Amino acid sequence: MIYAKNNDALSYRGIHPNLDLALEHITPAFLDGVGYERVSLKGDEVYATRFTYETVPEEESFFEAHRKYLDIHIMVDGSEGVEVAPPGALTEFDRTEANDFYAYRGPAHYRLTLSPGDFLVVFPNDAHRIKMQLNAPETVSKVVFKVRISDD
Repeated sequence: MIYAKNNDALSYRGIHPNLDLALEHITPAFLDGVGYERVSLKGDEVYATRFTYETVPEEESFFEAHRKYLDIHIMVDGSEGVEVAPPGALTEFDRTEANDFYAYRGPAHYRLTLSPGDFLVVFPNDAHRIKMQLNAPETVSKVVFKVRISDD
């Protein structure tokens, strides 16, 4: 997991070439241009999409994880609670392998607030619970990069 400010994104280059490509695009100009349709930077290897939704109470959310991709969540408007835990410490209740999606329930190991100017990188060993309201429901908008880092 990497939790940092957008201005520091380039400090995290060198982990994987696909991650480097995504990090180089965490700029106001690029983020402003991302809409609700996928913006591909490298085919299915690196792409970004904007999401807008209402945050929900913790009990209405769940953890998700991926095995081939990492996610970069970049908050544009609003704030949400996010929790992270290793998948092995959680109970899997659903999966769609074709979409690299695994759903879990259980206790968080880390909790953070994602606000404008923040980004969060969650790796395959970081199950993440997003969309959690802080004090009340709030409409948020964020850009999410999907970055392939494994062929398994």
